Amino acid sequence: MSPAPVRFRDTRRTAYDFSGSALVRCPRCDRVAHFERRHGRTADARGRTYPERRLVCRSCGLSRIDTGPHCATRRPGQRCGRPALWLRAETRHGELWAYNLEHLDLIRRFVAAELRERAPWYDTGQKMTLVARLPAWIKGAKNRAEVLSAIDRLRASVTTG
Repeated sequence: MSPAPVRFRDTRRTAYDFSGSALVRCPRCDRVAHFERRHGRTADARGRTYPERRLVCRSCGLSRIDTGPHCATRRPGQRCGRPALWLRAETRHGELWAYNLEHLDLIRRFVAAELRERAPWYDTGQKMTLVARLPAWIKGAKNRAEVLSAIDRLRASVTTG
């Protein structure tokens, strides 16, 4: 008797659920750092409010809190916004990326599964979850080994980076 197929059930999570916390490249030492959106909001001189964002690097001790519209970690020539994601890998089909290890784990469980079950959209009206929006080359069974290998490399880079 053959073993039961690996099963994945869609958890209805979106990319926004993972975007509050990300592993990024430290602007000072180019090692892995943690970037998070905080719950507090601060107002500027004009009265506009912005969410607080915090960057912490355990390697070099960098700690920054940004409360304005501009990025506190900006380098010359770097566009404003979030620092570069750490969990990015180029494959021959395209770029694979994740915000954090939890996001990467969800993608890994989806790719590794032989049986993928979508969540019923009629319960909440939400049709396009994170796994539904993944590119076709990630979903394809013929690319499974290559994508899983890239995911394993990304996971290993966090412990060595």
